[in-house]
Amino acid sequence: MRPKTGEVLHFSEDPTIAEFSPHVAQTATDPAPYVWAVDEVQAPAYWFPRQCPRAMAWRTERTTAEDQQRILGSTAERVHVIEYGWLHRMQTAKVFAYRFPTNDFEPYGDPLEPHAFVARRPVRPLGPPEPVGDLLSLHEVAGIELRLTASLLMWWDTVVGASVGFSGIRLANARQRHDVS
Repeated sequence: MRPKTGEVLHFSEDPTIAEFSPHVAQTATDPAPYVWAVDEVQAPAYWFPRQCPRAMAWRTERTTAEDQQRILGSTAERVHVIEYGWLHRMQTAKVFAYRFPTNDFEPYGDPLEPHAFVARRPVRPLGPPEPVGDLLSLHEVAGIELRLTASLLMWWDTVVGASVGFSGIRLANARQRHDVS
């Protein structure tokens, strides 16, 4: 599930939203109210249940051969990691994508490679939400390796010090390092 040309997506487990109003997200570091959406590049980071903690890593131009092997493995270009406790939810969650025209949004973050798009006023989707479908299959079809781990944060500690690109979402929902035996 990716946006079409001229669109951005908002993913939600709520299929009943008619209008999206700007708000300050609970996890926001920016105090401004926004409606959040993502482009084709960032969409795979949202092929998860909303509250699912996940970490993602991918090869970049600066990724060393050692980090490629250590973090991504010999064949993966991109890896998404979740904890074992979230697998059932990944298999059963019903996630929906809302489509919006890009002209309602502006890039957020690096203007050349934004990590999201935001609207500063209420926006209405182009149509009804679309079921995203099988979240595991989306990863498979996109060629993204999905891995399970006992401790997402322990894996995250390795990733942030490596030469790969990385992103983490809902990490506060991950098992704490001392909870893993």
